[in-house]
Amino acid sequence: MSTATGTPPEALRTQMVERILAGQRLAPAVEAVLRHVERHRYVPDAPIADAYNEQAVITHTFPDGTHLSCASGPIIVAAMLDALHVEPGHNVLEIGAGTGYNAALLASLTGVAGQVTTLDVNADVTAAARRNLDDTGYSHVRVITRDGAEGAAEHGPYDRIIVTVGAWDISRTWWDQMVPGGRLVLPMRWRGTTRAVAFTKRDDHWESDWVFLCGFVPMLGQPGEHSATVDPDRLVTLHYDTDQPVDVDALQGVLDREKVEVWSDATVGGEEPFDRVWLRLTATDDRTVRIQADQKAVTSGFCTPAIAVRSPALIDGGSLAYLTTRRSDDQQGCWQLGAIGHGPDGEQLANRILDEIAVWDRDRSADPHLVAYPTGTTPPDDTTGKLITKPENRLYLAYDRQ
Repeated sequence: MSTATGTPPEALRTQMVERILAGQRLAPAVEAVLRHVERHRYVPDAPIADAYNEQAVITHTFPDGTHLSCASGPIIVAAMLDALHVEPGHNVLEIGAGTGYNAALLASLTGVAGQVTTLDVNADVTAAARRNLDDTGYSHVRVITRDGAEGAAEHGPYDRIIVTVGAWDISRTWWDQMVPGGRLVLPMRWRGTTRAVAFTKRDDHWESDWVFLCGFVPMLGQPGEHSATVDPDRLVTLHYDTDQPVDVDALQGVLDREKVEVWSDATVGGEEPFDRVWLRLTATDDRTVRIQADQKAVTSGFCTPAIAVRSPALIDGGSLAYLTTRRSDDQQGCWQLGAIGHGPDGEQLANRILDEIAVWDRDRSADPHLVAYPTGTTPPDDTTGKLITKPENRLYLAYDRQ
């Protein structure tokens, strides 16, 4: 079997792994299973070259065209798998069956003494995963059609749980079905951004030690986010969490109100990431949301976020400010970071964004430390960090451990 260009799958798989290793270290066992499992056989309808490129391969969609399931890009698959720390003999639960590829990787890591159970709420997804796993020699992997938030207590407790759909909250059942000291890796959504986070189960809380930028299809059944347009042409949308008191009516037409631009001294190269500015804002300011602008709004100059489809913004009453960029006059090929504000408090909000740009600029690689206390557990009085309240957890974010 080969691609149209004549490159065999084995060579494409080797190229995929080498590309991953160029950007991150992997445990030898994780590298070995990535070299072994034939990813193209889990997306049989896609060109073989696409199976090994750094891209998500969409496998199922809703009737309205939104994505229901996909094969995630190899870099995030490898990163989350490495952070999970799977060992031979482990009992592993996967939430989000996808194509079955990730379950095959897990089964290769757990070995004959281990167990892997994968869940998905959609019967078409589980049927395809079951078929792919059977066809590639992983018929021993359990595939169950079920809401992933329910877990699978009948096959637990689990040493490891991995979630491969965007989770707005951490299900209490995952806590109950995890062994003490067990490890959970999931794409966690808060304040409009998504980060893969690795948690360890402590006596009464989850504690993180790894955070990684990612994007995933949202998990069904966790309606923790709202969205609202703020202009008559519906070109600009704000996305915010249910615990945020957003006055949607007050924000209507905000982009037509007084405007101010403020600029920092920080610049980035063309491919240099600056997403941790957003992380800084989520850990310090409850007013942080996501702004999304249609290309028409960007082209006309009506709304120009740093990244049109996903950038951080601050909102307060009828005022708004968002992160933006412009070409640097002093450094060729670089972009200067700034903020644009609208409304009576727009300048104050824009300067607040500049404050966090300055902090980020002093340590561009720092990630927050996350602690989550499940419902029914009581955080100590001296717990520090920005509190984000979710139905099943109290999530704290802090950059300096106390």
